[in-house]
Amino acid sequence: MEGVVLALFVCLVLALITKKLALPSIPFYIIAGLLIGKSGLGLVGVDGVAQFLTHLGLLFLLFFLGLEIKPDRIWSNHRAIAQSGLLDLHINVIIGFVAAYALGFSFADALVVAAAFFISSTAMAVTSLVENRKLLMREAETIVWLMVFEDIVVILVLAFFGSSGEHPLIVLAKTVSLLLALILITHTGRDYITSILKRDDELPVLLTFSAVLGIAALASAWGIPESFMVIAFGTILGTIDPVSFEVHSRPFKDVFLVVFFVFFGITTDIFAEGVSVVAIAGVSIVAVFSKYLSGIAIGHFVHGNRNSGIEIWANTIGRGEFSIAIAALWGSGAVSSTIATMVIVTSITGAFVAKYSNAIRNVLAWPREEKRGSPPPG
Repeated sequence: MEGVVLALFVCLVLALITKKLALPSIPFYIIAGLLIGKSGLGLVGVDGVAQFLTHLGLLFLLFFLGLEIKPDRIWSNHRAIAQSGLLDLHINVIIGFVAAYALGFSFADALVVAAAFFISSTAMAVTSLVENRKLLMREAETIVWLMVFEDIVVILVLAFFGSSGEHPLIVLAKTVSLLLALILITHTGRDYITSILKRDDELPVLLTFSAVLGIAALASAWGIPESFMVIAFGTILGTIDPVSFEVHSRPFKDVFLVVFFVFFGITTDIFAEGVSVVAIAGVSIVAVFSKYLSGIAIGHFVHGNRNSGIEIWANTIGRGEFSIAIAALWGSGAVSSTIATMVIVTSITGAFVAKYSNAIRNVLAWPREEKRGSPPPG
């Protein structure tokens, strides 16, 4: 408990400084975690309270993301979603595997690194869009599409290679059944839910908090990836009153997400034995470059404008929670430390690049193309 208090105090100081100087706050939270955690002074460890709070931060961010997803708009643009997602998948997986194998990793470890290369951090991508007030830009919709596509890929990976031992078709059947039940319940109780959201007491907040934790617990008990279910549940509730749910979930998201980032830094050991400095540097640099290539490709083929790809790249550089999970599940010790360091480097780089993407875009802009790009095809 003392560690959580110290971490929150450090983050409060950093938040005041970064807001005052108009700097991105996420990398400083991670650096603070490194300084007071395993890789630094060792002042703070991870206990049950810290793990619970960091888990809440991720859940509420995913729920917030779900509220922003509009199914009708996604369906009307499903070709663009598939196109952008497949471009992102192929470019980053191929580059990640080749780079890791060339740097001396085994075939199996290179596959793990390639998977970590592909998965951008939903938490960091959405937070950068919100923090930098870019949710209304045209490229933001494509970035959200990419996060949704990546979440689907993660679900498939967990379903086929997860440790639950259940057949993938059983997991799929459970997921579809739970989704249909949630749609039926929310549709039937739509008027009642709306009446609760209009109240000015504690009930709307309790409803939002209980709904997020409840669906996560139910998904976990059923052996369904809870990240997907929380996003899907947010999307379902977003058809009722997305503004009210955003208002009531934002305080939880903002506080718990800070805990998530700082304790990510606290638990990372960047000085683990058996880790090659050359491999760490090489993987980290190539990881930034691979997202640049995929961003440019998506901008060109989806938006018809490569300059739009610079903005997509800027907000998808950071890898995060899923990359770490993949490393923990299937990576060796050296691979886990390398991926953890890659996540730190890309998240810090991505936070700054996303913050100053307009200036970077002016420097890297392709000639004879409009500054903001054309809308993606329907």
